[in-house]
Amino acid sequence: MLDFTTDTFVDASASQATEQAPVNDRALLDAYSNAVIDVTDQVGPAVVRVETGPKVRNARERGGLGSGIVISPDGLVLTNSHVVGTSKEIRLRDIEGFDTDAHVLGVDPDTDLALLRADGARDLRYASLGNSKTLRRGQLVVAIGNPLGFESTVTAGVVSALGRSIRSVSGRTIEDVIQTDAALNPGNSGGPLVSSQAEVIGINTAIINGTQGICFAVASNTAQFVLSEIIRHGYVRRAYIGVSGQTAPVPRRHAVLAGVENKMGALLMQIEPDGPAAKAGLLPGDVVIRLDGVDINGVDDLIRVLDRDRIEKTLAMDVLRLGRLRAIDIHPVERKREAR
Repeated sequence: MLDFTTDTFVDASASQATEQAPVNDRALLDAYSNAVIDVTDQVGPAVVRVETGPKVRNARERGGLGSGIVISPDGLVLTNSHVVGTSKEIRLRDIEGFDTDAHVLGVDPDTDLALLRADGARDLRYASLGNSKTLRRGQLVVAIGNPLGFESTVTAGVVSALGRSIRSVSGRTIEDVIQTDAALNPGNSGGPLVSSQAEVIGINTAIINGTQGICFAVASNTAQFVLSEIIRHGYVRRAYIGVSGQTAPVPRRHAVLAGVENKMGALLMQIEPDGPAAKAGLLPGDVVIRLDGVDINGVDDLIRVLDRDRIEKTLAMDVLRLGRLRAIDIHPVERKREAR
């Protein structure tokens, strides 16, 4: 006679749970593979090889090689400014081997971005820029480019971190940079970092030598801003006051005497004659601690505040001079465009 006790029912339930089919690992892998394949199929044809320098080179002439992403059917291409450099001769090659010359619409070394236009090419396959603000750590991303000359190479990884800062070739800090572990190598520069929705959410820009799995991309929102500025003005407008400086500590006794909390500031080393800073009365040795209501804790903060919205506006600046706080009005001008 069977004893249907409560304990017996519990044991039966446990037995049924252990007999359930295990998670189908193959199905999960297939889902991952399909996501990468779909992104590659949609965005891959819009990725181009970017080659600079003369077509026929001698031993003394060297060209550059990188990647780019077509962002409009009429031939607008985003890439890195360090890929383009100062070259006057640029050629693009798509996934089907079609070659075309291109010319530079504008470069922005401060964000390591450049905008090209393909000559004589229309109805090109192109990709859309996504909203990088919606990214989350751990999100799947795909990088497509031409590393070391191996064309149309695809690698995949995740968003490792958001909001990173790296130094551009101009010395300015690039903000809101995406860190990824998708494998990148020389030649990937200028190529797209793509989300699983097949949207370009970054432009691959930097690799840290001697490390593995630490690579960076300029966020698509930054690229969108640079793109609109270049189309409108031919370059990115930024404010300029005519100083050079470095980040320096604020002596504790000076901070207490001036009634400020800054531990660091922007120490001015040189003042350009007849520049906005000179006209405002700034001197070498002054330490900027606040500009237009924003705390300045170093040179990077000072550069960041001097954006296009502060061009030709009179701004309040607080500086420490010989330990004493001084209030100065300064009138930034538009920074001169660098000739190519």
